[in-house]
Amino acid sequence: MQPMFKVVSRNTIRHDIINMFDVQNNSMVKYFAKFENRVAITADLWTASHQKRGYMVVTSHYIDASWNLKSFLMRFVYVPCPHNVEVICEALHACLVEWHLEKKVSTVTLDNCTSNHKAMEILPDKLDTSSLMLEGSLLHMRCATHILNLIVKDGLDVMEKRIERVRDSVAFWSATPKRHEKFENMAQLLNNEYTCRLALGCKTRWNSTYIMLNGALKYKDVFERLSILEKNFTCRTVEDWVFANEVCDRLKVFFDVTVLLSGT
Repeated sequence: MQPMFKVVSRNTIRHDIINMFDVQNNSMVKYFAKFENRVAITADLWTASHQKRGYMVVTSHYIDASWNLKSFLMRFVYVPCPHNVEVICEALHACLVEWHLEKKVSTVTLDNCTSNHKAMEILPDKLDTSSLMLEGSLLHMRCATHILNLIVKDGLDVMEKRIERVRDSVAFWSATPKRHEKFENMAQLLNNEYTCRLALGCKTRWNSTYIMLNGALKYKDVFERLSILEKNFTCRTVEDWVFANEVCDRLKVFFDVTVLLSGT
């Protein structure tokens, strides 16, 4: 829009971003080198589906001189396979050493897989145990949100067949744009304000199952009316909707707690 403005190349933008990162990174490394208080660490490791490569993110959490809770992303790094105990422990230890935190760690919070548990058994051997609280007995913290996730998933496994019936209804009307438009039009026709878009839950993510059930229950009358007009669609029974409502009420408790925990 402004002919006199010269657009910089992507290489220039990339160079500027990396320089900005280096400046901030070096500044925070120096900050933590002089930092005298404890720092809590959280870390997570996952495999990117489109790359099939594993990455680890390490975040520090601390209270500054003004008593404000701060969080800083220290490392987002590629971790080569295999993701065994030694590799996880070494990647975490290297990060702590790089940021001068090996003697300032209060706790390390990880999810509850076996490899993480064993990695935290050998990590204290790489640190000065005299610098740790109670010689490292409090070092490993298990992620509370992940524990909640395991509890809910175990419960949902028992009820999966009945939840699947509601999922089939949502899948039918969200399968194509044409069906979804027909569903939305019927909602408007029934004066049911379409504020919550139908969302198909993922079987491996219980929070998406809650969102799916919560949304479907709002449009129960729409499903019932469309079952009369659409021959290929069979609406759920009254018992299925009652069951879905009971499950949704219970999942909401876990959902709210997870949001509360994750929000910090």
